[in-house]
Amino acid sequence: MASVLIPLAKGFEELEAVALIDVMRRGGIEVRVAYLEDEMQSDLVLGANGITIKADTSIKNVISDDFDMMVLPGGWGGTYALAENARVQELLREFKEKKIVGAMCAAPFALKQAGVLGERYTAYPGAVEEIDHPGYVADEKVVEDGNVMTSQGPGTAVCFGLAIVKRLVGEESMQAVKEGMLLGYC
Repeated sequence: MASVLIPLAKGFEELEAVALIDVMRRGGIEVRVAYLEDEMQSDLVLGANGITIKADTSIKNVISDDFDMMVLPGGWGGTYALAENARVQELLREFKEKKIVGAMCAAPFALKQAGVLGERYTAYPGAVEEIDHPGYVADEKVVEDGNVMTSQGPGTAVCFGLAIVKRLVGEESMQAVKEGMLLGYC
């Protein structure tokens, strides 16, 4: 079974995180959510809009070999914390070498900080200036560049989840999830 790690930090974009977790689990992917211990001593992570998510484990307990992919939801508060966290940055570099990394909304900023952002990427339009990396693609919901997958923001989270299911599990599983969710637009 494919497995994905989603690290969350205070200020993450809730719609993106929940949509990604939901779509990937519907597609048969094991998803584990990690919290940053240096930010809090609890497995409860507060999102940008006041919604709290219970994480499964601490980022300090994560072993990259246990996962096929690492995906970062956006939200500037969470993104800055992920970009500044030494363990998250180390894991991003490990994943990029052997596996797949993904980020959406503002989170490609954390990929850039780790030196793993692809040549082509997309992001939330308002975040592009701060990401400050050439290769921005404005007109695609999801951009795949080798081992790096990126997406634009809350409105594209379901499409991003489907693209991840397709990549890790296959076209048939992705189509089944898409049809089951009545999604004609991705």
